[in-house]
Amino acid sequence: MRFEVWAPHAADRVTLRLEGADVELERDPGRGAGWWSVEARASGGARYGYALDGGPVLPDPRSRRQPDGPDGPSALVDHRAHHWRHGWAGRDLRGAVLYELHIGTYTGAGTFDAAAEHLGHLVELGVTHVELMPLCPFPGTHGWGYEGVSPWAVHEPYGGPEGLKRFVDAAHGHGLGVVLDVVHNHLGPSGNHLPPFGPYFTDTHRTPWGSAVNLDAPGSDEVRAYLLESALSWLRDYRIDGLRLDAVHALADSRALPFLEELSAAVDDLAALLSRPLFLIAESDLCDPRTTAPRAEGGLGLRAQWNDDFHHALHTALTGESQGYYADFAKAPLAALAKTLTRAFFHDGTYSSFRGRVHGRPVDRTRTPAHRFVGYAQTHDQIGNRATGDRLSQSLSPGLLACAAALVLTSPFTPMLFMGEEWGARTPWQFFTDHQDPELAAAVREGRRREFTSHGWAAADVPDPQDPATRDRSCLDWTEPARAPHAGLLAWHRELIALRRAQPDLSDPDLAALRVAYDEEARWIAYRRGDLRIAVNLAAEPARIALGAGRVVASWQRVAAPDEDGTLCLPPESCAILSDV
Repeated sequence: MRFEVWAPHAADRVTLRLEGADVELERDPGRGAGWWSVEARASGGARYGYALDGGPVLPDPRSRRQPDGPDGPSALVDHRAHHWRHGWAGRDLRGAVLYELHIGTYTGAGTFDAAAEHLGHLVELGVTHVELMPLCPFPGTHGWGYEGVSPWAVHEPYGGPEGLKRFVDAAHGHGLGVVLDVVHNHLGPSGNHLPPFGPYFTDTHRTPWGSAVNLDAPGSDEVRAYLLESALSWLRDYRIDGLRLDAVHALADSRALPFLEELSAAVDDLAALLSRPLFLIAESDLCDPRTTAPRAEGGLGLRAQWNDDFHHALHTALTGESQGYYADFAKAPLAALAKTLTRAFFHDGTYSSFRGRVHGRPVDRTRTPAHRFVGYAQTHDQIGNRATGDRLSQSLSPGLLACAAALVLTSPFTPMLFMGEEWGARTPWQFFTDHQDPELAAAVREGRRREFTSHGWAAADVPDPQDPATRDRSCLDWTEPARAPHAGLLAWHRELIALRRAQPDLSDPDLAALRVAYDEEARWIAYRRGDLRIAVNLAAEPARIALGAGRVVASWQRVAAPDEDGTLCLPPESCAILSDV
């Protein structure tokens, strides 16, 4: 087989170490400047690496497998050898209900195979796609995945490449699509062996992680190709249906053709080649509709983007929290919620006190379908980036959790749940790491404590990310769904998702068609979606809402139809969905 590596930083020599034997590579001008290649006999599973100018043997930058972790040798993977059990025509994002899942804490075992045993639960829930948090190798066994390296490889403790393929195949066999969270804006601080090979990073820009990934400085053509081809590999070789792109606002890219636009075009080309739908979802805090606008209209062409503004409005309405970026939303949370339901972004050219400047851009509601925005009440970030990783279920009543579910699952957006949210899981989801470098482990531990003690937390109350118990506490408790009040919340989520699937009005992408009313003081909000009306009472007292005639098709607690005057009496912390027909 042919071994090739881009190593422009190598002065005179690149050596392949293959199963203990050394083979010298030759410069390959036909492949491009900085490329080296050689042909050698090898088979799947063979261990190898590259030594530059007589230095230590390093993993292949394009390694498909790191069986001994980020610092060990690479291993060959023959993707053609895997036997796929299920054919798969794909599942598009439009009409989807997403479910964010972390392999390492979805079960105590923390593996692909263990997670696959619960796919039947997701089918019964009614979601359409599983969104996996990052899977690239990182130090140790347990972590969130955002400090991964080797962006072509799969974390070995989860099950490696074969484990991921088994999981995807099983999900497809259940009719579930699979989305993968990928990180292009940085690599982890430990196990990153790219710099000796070439200019993968640049000091032209600085990011929260240090030097920026090189998307626009000298040598960036090959770096962009490296990231683009790794993204396509997930979609092609693992049959992934879509990618969630982490924090695209942190991609420093000044070139005329943005990397994201180039990537979206390549994904569309691959979808045409494979004859199945593929898509990209951005995490972006820019509040910029151009992220998902079609390329032909001057946009980047991504299919959807996370909508944190909807989350922030909903969170403040539910909890009353007003710290940090919640401040602007908390001034009038139901007004903020109403604005996001009808205009997607709260900050659409308005002043952001958190940023100290005007932020965002208006969404053209006549040309932008609502399904381009992902709506949610909880995510890994919004839970795990709290000091103790507390979910909404640890502070809200079952009734308010049911209201949150109704607002997400009847919204005009593409809804998403975070694992365990469907039954009101009481387990926290905390920040945990497994760094093998003692100095880095200490720095992460102290940095986490310093961050939250500055906001008033006692250092002893901030979990130690390196303590194995922190990860263990974050694993779902699969005995909860059968117990009260969890069973009732699970049934409610199933009912709402089934209703969304059965009622086309709930997936209508027309933002301009949604009509909303609310009472900030009485803490209720109601909105119309076609022939359906959704009424939500967040107050601790009953609410009387003038809705007009209609029949109740779903409700949390027993709710009578509106009286002769068309007034709906909604119990405290409850919600109802009514139909005109």
